[in-house]
Amino acid sequence: MNSTSDQDGGSQPLKGITVLDLGQIYNGPYCGLLMGFLGARVIKVEPPTGDLVRQRDPYGEPYPYLWLNSNKESIVLDLKSSEGRNLFERLVRVADVLVENFNVGVMDRLGLGWEHLRQINPRLIYASGKGFGLTGPYAGRSAMDLTVQAMSGALHSTGYPDQLPVKAGPAISDFLGGVHLCLAAVSAVLARQKTGRGQFVEAAMHDAVVYSLTSAFGAHFDRNPARQVPPRTGNRHPGLAMAPYNVYRASDGLIAIFCVAERHWKKLIVTMQVPKLTDNPDYDSTVKRAQKMDEIDQIVERWTGTRTKAELQDILDDAGVPCAIVYSVEEVAADPHLLDRGMLIDREHPRKGSVRIPTSPIRLHGGAPRGIDRLAPRLGQDTDSILRDLLSVQDDELGELHQKGVIDQIPGRFKR
Repeated sequence: MNSTSDQDGGSQPLKGITVLDLGQIYNGPYCGLLMGFLGARVIKVEPPTGDLVRQRDPYGEPYPYLWLNSNKESIVLDLKSSEGRNLFERLVRVADVLVENFNVGVMDRLGLGWEHLRQINPRLIYASGKGFGLTGPYAGRSAMDLTVQAMSGALHSTGYPDQLPVKAGPAISDFLGGVHLCLAAVSAVLARQKTGRGQFVEAAMHDAVVYSLTSAFGAHFDRNPARQVPPRTGNRHPGLAMAPYNVYRASDGLIAIFCVAERHWKKLIVTMQVPKLTDNPDYDSTVKRAQKMDEIDQIVERWTGTRTKAELQDILDDAGVPCAIVYSVEEVAADPHLLDRGMLIDREHPRKGSVRIPTSPIRLHGGAPRGIDRLAPRLGQDTDSILRDLLSVQDDELGELHQKGVIDQIPGRFKR
């Protein structure tokens, strides 16, 4: 479903909203991407060096950039120059939302902070994504996904109890922060409909990640002297409160199996046909099974180890036992479920050929969803057209701005 027609706006509630996306790397750009999928016009404002992610590829178009910047236009503005700041302020006058995730104080040092821009456009919604927020002892810290994982407890809780902790593989801090920033911005758009005024909104990656440790915090605050929970529980439940709850070896890979409800356990023991477990009072509650976690894991893995992961998936699905094959990135990239839902689609890129990129994870069923109208832009691809369209800049002024380097990328920065 790639149609952009939407008569009632049901699936594109932000249609008519213009977003200035100054986001860098993952956090801010993901917020802008989601707003674009919701119908907004998203203008990616980049410095002459481009988004930092561009530097991972000699052409300035690595896959992560393509994934996070669909449906956006790109304009180059040197915000360190007076001409560049002037142009940006003119864009702010006609924009609805500004998204940025620079370090604390950067926008103020450029003379483009909230207090200044709200005077230019009182209806502006200024969405600020920060690592640790704008207040508190950590506010000034430079933040990347790894540092936020470290200080939120996510890193310390990941891994096995007898090994050093490891970070979560995905960039959870960046993307959780980006989702919350998008929600804050969209909420402010809704509030503006009632008040007529814009506002400053903030979402900290650190705050967002803390919520994901709900089970681990449960184990901390619900301390049970009979069950000491280590800081890291591997693939087991973070609070060691359920069994089976683990990743088990199949004959050709791995499969995750867990029993949350009593009915799952009963279905599993019928499926495995292990007499020792049937109608045994030692295993007849979640609490009792958690106390025999090692024993249950060994029994389950003896059963799974003689079957392929596909066989196990079919058997357990039929039995109604929660399970999932542990997919590699390569398997996810070719996942028939994601392809069938249109979550991953193939598009033709002028340099890379066919590229597989994601569409919106947000599904509003009030009309046709926005697909990928255009691939992520080249650096500055739309600079002239944006300035002509929104600011009525004439060709002679454009030529002068190009000559001064105000709206041009650094020459030779990326291959063409």
